[in-house]
Amino acid sequence: MGSVKEYFSTLGSGIASLIKGMQVTGKEFVTPKITERYPEDRETVHVPERFRAILNLKYDADGRHKCIACGICERNCPNGTISLTTKMVETPDGKKKKKLERYQYDLGSCTFCQLCVSSCPQDALEFLNDFEQAVFTREKLVKKLNYLPEPPEPELTPEQIAAIKAEKEAKIAAAKAAAAAKKAAAEKAKAEGEAPKAE
Repeated sequence: MGSVKEYFSTLGSGIASLIKGMQVTGKEFVTPKITERYPEDRETVHVPERFRAILNLKYDADGRHKCIACGICERNCPNGTISLTTKMVETPDGKKKKKLERYQYDLGSCTFCQLCVSSCPQDALEFLNDFEQAVFTREKLVKKLNYLPEPPEPELTPEQIAAIKAEKEAKIAAAKAAAAAKKAAAEKAKAEGEAPKAE
């Protein structure tokens, strides 16, 4: 008798569970479908702007980037994803300047942590939301971000050249005057029989 009662009790709970499950299934039949139809809707699909897909070096309208090759992004990257190659060049005014030669980025090992972007002092980096980055080999995931040719340094005007030349001559004249004053002070001290004072 007990087994019959237990059987019908179990049967009743099973039917109740089935009805509950069918209610969930029935609701899904009438709810609007939100399945992505990619790649058919590639032109209209909305990707959020905050989505991080690939690192990019910002270029302005003249084809110049703001990277000064300081290497902070390379040092802050936890996976060694970024590799910079730099060179020293001489500017038209005769000064030495470090310049970016190659900015290499390995998308395959990037964790999209954005430490490179947030630590860049020149705001030269950004993450794009272009998620279509599938390739057949890992070597193709290594990208050169400074892909545009370097524009030439702007030529100095005759006024700027003259100003630089005058500044150099002024520095040389000031150094000569300081050396002459020091020499005169040493000779004066020697003539008076005193030891020259150290400066």
